[in-house]
Parts: sequence; C-alpha cells; structure tokens
Amino acid sequence: MAKSLHDQIAEKLATKFNTEYKSDEGIDVVTNTRVIEVETHKSTLDQGIDQVSRSSKARYLAVPESLVKETIGKTEGTGIGVMSQTGRIVKKARR
Repeated sequence: MAKSLHDQIAEKLATKFNTEYKSDEGIDVVTNTRVIEVETHKSTLDQGIDQVSRSSKARYLAVPESLVKETIGKTEGTGIGVMSQTGRIVKKARR
C-alpha cells in the first residue's frame, strides 16, 4: 500500500532532523529544539496549530508548497513557524 503524502513528508523530515516519525502519538516529529506537525490539507491547519501551540520548543507546521501562503497567514501572531515539505524554513518560529 502506498504511503500517504503526510507520512512521506513526516518520514523525510524525521530523517533530515535525525529523529523518528511517531505516526500514532501526538506531534509528528520532535527534536531536542523543535516540534514539527505535518499538515497536508487546508481543512486540518487549525488542528495542527492547536497540536503544537502548547509546546515550549520552537513550533513548526510543515506543509506542501500549495499551502505555504495560507499557513503563513493562519500562523501570523502565534509564534508558530512554517516550513516547506522539504524542511526549508519559510517563516521562523519565535517564542
């Protein structure tokens, strides 16, 4: 069975940041300094924001290129950063 776009992005980011993708537990990718929630649909962006908002680490939403602009708008003023599906930071997180 083919992996979903969500799983493909999460696994790629976990490899890039030298950690594991935990598909069944909370936030998708957690490193020592940041948390990354992968969202692949416009309809789930708010859920992703809620998911990372409680973390004390740098918080990011990772999205496909087609959602980058909208995600930047939704995260304005929240301190949540945005990264592309390849892990390129488009909007830096702040605490």
